[in-house]
Amino acid sequence: MISPEPRAPSPQPLSFESALQFLYPRTTQIKFGLDATRALLGALGNPQDLFPTIHVAGTNGKGSVSTLIAGALRASGLRVGLYTSPHLVSFRERIQVDGVPISEPAVAAWTSQLEPAIGANDATFFEATTAIAMAHFAAREVDIAVIEVGLGGRLDSTNVIAPLVTVVTHIALDHQKYLGETVEEIAAEKAGIAKPGVPFVVGEADQELAAILVRAAEAVVAREQQNEKREPPNQRGKGKQRPSKGAGHLLPVVVPTDVRWEGPLGLIGEHQRRNAAVAAAVLAELPVQFRPSSEVIAGAFARARVPGRFDRRGKWLFDVAHNPDSMAALAAALTAVKPPRPVHALVSILGDKNWPEMLVTLDEAIDAGFLTIAPSADTRRWDLGWLERWLADPARPAAHARWRLVPDFEQALREVQVGAGTVLVTGSFHTVGDVMQALGIEVASG
Repeated sequence: MISPEPRAPSPQPLSFESALQFLYPRTTQIKFGLDATRALLGALGNPQDLFPTIHVAGTNGKGSVSTLIAGALRASGLRVGLYTSPHLVSFRERIQVDGVPISEPAVAAWTSQLEPAIGANDATFFEATTAIAMAHFAAREVDIAVIEVGLGGRLDSTNVIAPLVTVVTHIALDHQKYLGETVEEIAAEKAGIAKPGVPFVVGEADQELAAILVRAAEAVVAREQQNEKREPPNQRGKGKQRPSKGAGHLLPVVVPTDVRWEGPLGLIGEHQRRNAAVAAAVLAELPVQFRPSSEVIAGAFARARVPGRFDRRGKWLFDVAHNPDSMAALAAALTAVKPPRPVHALVSILGDKNWPEMLVTLDEAIDAGFLTIAPSADTRRWDLGWLERWLADPARPAAHARWRLVPDFEQALREVQVGAGTVLVTGSFHTVGDVMQALGIEVASG
């Protein structure tokens, strides 16, 4: 783990730019555990205890499910916080209240207040950002907040909340370096957000994987029960706002395999119909005072839009597919929607992903592919030499599309547009965000 350069406390409040300069070097840190996050929140008076929450985990789909849930809650008249990651263009996208990103002065103010505690606890970027989000939501007096897990679940920084409902959207092999090499190990991490007496919604469509998630969640709840029994009587449940529908027990809600959202939906793709069904299941498990009507949900889902998820803007199409599972969903959506041909794809994938499988999947749905390096992912780039050899390997699956390696990002951005009916940008959040920024597309507003 690489620690950022030590920095003395600022003699005066930080600006937005200097706040980001303080936070961003901490993105090189990846660590698991809740102690640092709890320390930061403690320094702020534990703002996470001041509003109810919904906790969303999953390998893929959690961003869409979170946005659908938040949209329906907003449409019902509630003031709603939404915490997601990563961002595409602006840090401010991560923390929103009623669809409005956190302001630059608010980011600067919260970072200034937290700076000593961040340094004292060697907090990571995500730990600090989570604390900022909780503080902002409390200050804006949200009625409820939808909190998306960053990585995993059990030891993710967001797992400091006492949610009304928890949900795992889907599990697949990704981030094996941190979460485990098997779906069982990954499921155990994702299911770590389960809480006793709280509905645990399982969106995984594969019945065997859904059963694995439920078993993993049961184990988590059993451990938490044992831990609570060992707490001193005067500490049990301290700081928890969790309403108990079945105290001490796991309350699994498995969304049936064949269930899809059948009504109008603003999001494109069969996988999004599954995500919408999962979001609707979560909303149905909320206490009645937070539960939107079916009419409100239908209207909100019809208007839903998630930046970077089959996001069409003129001839440009942006999708943050970043692992084999999400790339398969993108390819299926391209086949179903049939955008104007030829489809040229600008692709940059992080080096720790299974990019050969991803490229073989995408190949069937496009006409030409331009492989490049997203500038913001330069330190995590895929191996160009390996990529060049792979492209030249006669043993690889026969290609449908024409593929070119164009390492220079600006050159690739120019060339991908030539003769294209549709320009697809995909492979990672970095790729989509860098192209949006180059084109002057702003995701955050307000």
